Amino acid sequence: MRENGVDQGHAEAHAGAARDLIMSELVTKSDLSAALTAQTLALTLRLGVMMAVGFSVLATLMKIL
Repeated sequence: MRENGVDQGHAEAHAGAARDLIMSELVTKSDLSAALTAQTLALTLRLGVMMAVGFSVLATLMKIL
């Protein structure tokens, strides 16, 4: 930016703003790991509930028939 006529103060302010924006959007390994763990837990819970409902329906049908 300084090579294109922007003074030092403005160039530093723009660079700082760009750095802050980029750093706030980055995902760390710990962020990714936490999200993956939460997703795994949610899917496991959902599968367990689906199996329990399925077994309950099957048991009810077996009693009826």
